[in-house]
Amino acid sequence: VYAAMIGAVGDDDFGRAVLANLDRAKVDRRFVRVAAGVGSGMSVAIFDAGGDYGAVIVSGSNLTLGHADIASASDVVGQTAVLLLQNEVPEAANIAAARAVKARGGRVVLNAAPARKLSEELIALVDILVVNAIEAEFLAGTAVVETLDGAAQAARLLADLYPVAIVTAGGEGVACCDRSGEAFALSAIPVKVASTHGAGDEFVGALAAGLARGQTMRAAITAANAASALLVSTPEAERDGI
Repeated sequence: VYAAMIGAVGDDDFGRAVLANLDRAKVDRRFVRVAAGVGSGMSVAIFDAGGDYGAVIVSGSNLTLGHADIASASDVVGQTAVLLLQNEVPEAANIAAARAVKARGGRVVLNAAPARKLSEELIALVDILVVNAIEAEFLAGTAVVETLDGAAQAARLLADLYPVAIVTAGGEGVACCDRSGEAFALSAIPVKVASTHGAGDEFVGALAAGLARGQTMRAAITAANAASALLVSTPEAERDGI
């Protein structure tokens, strides 16, 4: 699957590392701008003995993304089958990209991470919402999502606003519900966890790739569930080939 990224990094070692990683992954990064005078946005993962983690996020160049960046990538945006958005850039940039893709018949996937209040304008442009348990609690106003049943309940509530809502619940699994009320849930694949760092990113990336290949929603979610299991069971030093 052809993949391109629109973004901004700082003119620093962290930014150069991001660009090198995109090159290794064969991602078209012509539209990743190097922002002068601004440090790269980054996060630092903090692990516990069980492989779970938290992160300290420091924003920077990612907050400079705007309409001009989306316009500079108009040729690619115009051919996009699946646009994947996230919440670490200004909402105005997400809206501009989503409008451009929807105007040409593409689908918009929003991984609403980190959780923040979303405008009605953006909500109306999203075809598929993907959130983890914490984000689901924030956006759906539900009780703590700790089980697969809880994830399914949150997905049903979110499907009132989005055509498709997907809620991941870590080691419990993933639940999906669409606006018609059709729903299903998949248990997590049992694995020995090395690190959960990157599991959500792996899931949404595999999901978007599957949808771009023409897979059904269930097939794409099943593949993404398996991809996440493979990632979390692989030590971080051995993940380059995944």
